[in-house]
Amino acid sequence: MKSHTTTILGIVRDGKAVIGGDGQVTLGDMVIKHKSKKVRFLANGKVIVGFAGAAADGMALLSRFEEKLTERHDLLWASVELAKEWRTDRILRRLEAQLAAIDTDKALIITGAGDVLEPDDGIVALGAGSGYAMAAARALLEYGKKMSLRQIVERSLAIASQICIYTNSDFTILEL
Repeated sequence: MKSHTTTILGIVRDGKAVIGGDGQVTLGDMVIKHKSKKVRFLANGKVIVGFAGAAADGMALLSRFEEKLTERHDLLWASVELAKEWRTDRILRRLEAQLAAIDTDKALIITGAGDVLEPDDGIVALGAGSGYAMAAARALLEYGKKMSLRQIVERSLAIASQICIYTNSDFTILEL
């Protein structure tokens, strides 16, 4: 099923990490809100997480994820533990969202299917405009050598917002 959610894009490279998301919230084919914040700092500012999907579900997952990060300050371990719990818990497995989590070393996608994915290129993307944002980021990383990661994330999200009707141009961008 095609996702009709926000767009989240994160990049980890050379000890730096940036993640951004647009602010649009839709209900069916109607825009309800323009300035939602779907990226957050966790683990005392050492991890940034973005979510795509149902807002309440995303917030519930962020809360569980922060508990895991507090238990052991290891992004990969916390991600795997959340994915296991998400997949096996009767209530959690009904949640409809995806998470992108980054620190200065790793970029991960976490899903309710039990996936913890670490892309080879350090780029994570979620939501309806994810393919557009990821393609733009890859091109800008290769050809926009003088751009900062923040500029690449912002420009890539802007490109996605020009193509994807579920992505707007009111971005929240956080960096480590």
